[in-house]
Amino acid sequence: MMSFARLYAIATAILFFVVASVSIATIDVYEFENSQQEDDFRILVQELRCPKCQNQNIADSNAGLAKDIKDRAYKLLRDGKSRDYITNYMVERYGDFITYRPPVTKNTWVLWFGPLILLVVVVLVLVLRKRTDPKSQGSAHITDEQKQRVGALLERYKQTGEKDTVENEDQGVGQKGKK
Repeated sequence: MMSFARLYAIATAILFFVVASVSIATIDVYEFENSQQEDDFRILVQELRCPKCQNQNIADSNAGLAKDIKDRAYKLLRDGKSRDYITNYMVERYGDFITYRPPVTKNTWVLWFGPLILLVVVVLVLVLRKRTDPKSQGSAHITDEQKQRVGALLERYKQTGEKDTVENEDQGVGQKGKK
C-alpha cells in the first residue's frame, strides 16, 4: 500500500500538469520587413473594430474573428497593400461598422451632423425664450397699492418686533430679581 506522502506527491504533480496545460496561451508574433509596415499594422489594429465584440478594437479583442481580421491585415500589409486599401477591403467585407470613423455618406449624416444641429436648435430655443419672457424684460412693475401694502406690513413688523424686545427685556429683569 502507498504511503500518504507518496500519494499526495503524485496528486500534486498531476494537478500541476493539468493547470499548466490549461494556462498555456499563444502570443501572436508578427514579423515585418520594415518599421513602416509595423507602424501601419499597429494603427490598423487600433482603428479597426471587432464586429463580434462591438466596441473593442481588434488589438484588444480575444475573439476568433478579431484574430482572423488581424491575420488578414498582416498578410495584406506583407503583400505591399496600403492602410487605405486594407481599410477599404475590411469595410467592403464587414461594412462601415468595422471602422471607428465611418465615412460621411447620406446614411451617416445624422451621426456626423446630428449633434451640431441639436446644439443649434437648443441655442435658438433659449434665445427665443429669453426674448419673449416677460420677466426678463426690465424690472418688475409695482403698483401704488402694492407699495402701500408692503409699507404697512413693514410698519407692523417693526411694531411687533419692538414689543417682543421690550417683553424679553422685562422678563430678563424679572428673572434677575428672582435669583
